[in-house]
Amino acid sequence: MIREEVVMLCTADLAGQVRGKGFPASDLKDRLRKGIGWTPTNSMITAHGPIAPSPWGPYGDTVLMPDEATRIRIDLGPEAAALHFMMADIENLDGTPWNVCPRGFLKRMLDELEQRHGLKIKAAFEHEFMLEDIEERPNSSYALDSFRRQGRFAETYLGALKAAGLEIDTFMPEYGPMQYEVTVGPAEGVSAADQAVAVREVGRAVAHQAGTRASFTPILRPDAVGNGVHVHFSLMEAADGTPVNHDPSARDGVSETAASFLAGMLELMPAITAVTAASTISYLRLTPNRWSAAYNNLGDRDREAGLRICPVFPGAGGDVSRQFHFEFRAADAAASPYMVLGAMVAAGLSGLGRKLQRPKVCPKPPQHLSDGERDALGIVRLPQSLPQALDLFEKEEALRPLFGEELVSAYLTHKRFETELMKDLSPEQQCGKYRLAY
Repeated sequence: MIREEVVMLCTADLAGQVRGKGFPASDLKDRLRKGIGWTPTNSMITAHGPIAPSPWGPYGDTVLMPDEATRIRIDLGPEAAALHFMMADIENLDGTPWNVCPRGFLKRMLDELEQRHGLKIKAAFEHEFMLEDIEERPNSSYALDSFRRQGRFAETYLGALKAAGLEIDTFMPEYGPMQYEVTVGPAEGVSAADQAVAVREVGRAVAHQAGTRASFTPILRPDAVGNGVHVHFSLMEAADGTPVNHDPSARDGVSETAASFLAGMLELMPAITAVTAASTISYLRLTPNRWSAAYNNLGDRDREAGLRICPVFPGAGGDVSRQFHFEFRAADAAASPYMVLGAMVAAGLSGLGRKLQRPKVCPKPPQHLSDGERDALGIVRLPQSLPQALDLFEKEEALRPLFGEELVSAYLTHKRFETELMKDLSPEQQCGKYRLAY
């Protein structure tokens, strides 16, 4: 039988879902020039299927314009269709950016960072996920036995990531049931979010080909350890790539520039959590004593901090300033990577623009501090539900001009509709729904 290879042109939308349209690979050159039509209301499709109330209804047209640099093609064997896709920007018909495009939002924030402050950001998304059909066993965390029981999945997955052009870092069995973690090397700007999409979709494709399923759901069930997305990042001079994060003479080794950026992130973290932890079950994970972020605290090598200063390894050699970086921990894969990184940069821009004072490292777990001690450090509990987070996001005036009114309105409508879909379900039932969605 004659086969015609299909290329999917995709967007990672407000639901954190990768959707798009396919076209024959033989038309690639033409599609790179003219793109493919897209409907504005598609952005209101929730992770569970129903469409949130749309401000556009059946009206309007946009276009998916491909970025050829994101093209990925992986041969999954003679009996399987090739995994062949590219990421796109959603544009208006006149070629201008559409205000509700997540990738376009991130690009706007990156442009603001460079134009206002002469800076760029480098980032790497660290993913945790569960692999179906792996038997749950006690004492399997980080175990060689857990690695053995996943069979050839890891070999095939890492080989596929390498074929996709990603820099492979680590793969390991994680602490949770059926849980694994994969990390890749950093990339600059929008490419970091493009790679995060690739990590997820390649993992899902390899699992599907193996007759199983990989789920990046925020949490498997209420009593389980969650699947986080930890974003490692550093700032650098746009002109020459010089890192600007480290100052050995400053407190905690953090430079003045980075300190203001971090202060903005910490101040606005409760509000941007609506964007970075984007499901109703995300907040089952963001609780104290679960190795997850529960407060907007700055930590030094603290894996429960909302934002942490990462360790520098002497054995790595070289310039310490090129190792010194930070990690944002209040995110998961229910969120579009473009929205996550864009929200982080937006919050950092707010700090840079106001030259916020250097934040202090929290000396111990925030839940062990008194209210007065937390107040002195500017530490507050992160939202404990998606509706609470959405309310904070809506009220945060510092973010609205950066996100733009159209994107804020669409996002709030989308996510509040999603919470309505979930409100009558038990936490266990909600976890089941998100397990299938992600």
